[in-house]
Amino acid sequence: MGRRTIEESHIRNLQKTAGGSTYIVSLPIDVIRELKWKVRQKLVVEKYGEGILIKDWKPK
Repeated sequence: MGRRTIEESHIRNLQKTAGGSTYIVSLPIDVIRELKWKVRQKLVVEKYGEGILIKDWKPK
């Protein structure tokens, strides 16, 4: 199996954790670098229409 093309690089699979109560979606490294996100950074996940919105968490 070869590398994905540029057009396919943002297609990801939904995975389930071993415990079965949490799901995982990997994000493309170029997106993470562009947003300057770091490992263990807090993020907000919200339902947005028929999709989701993931954004940086800002403390109050």
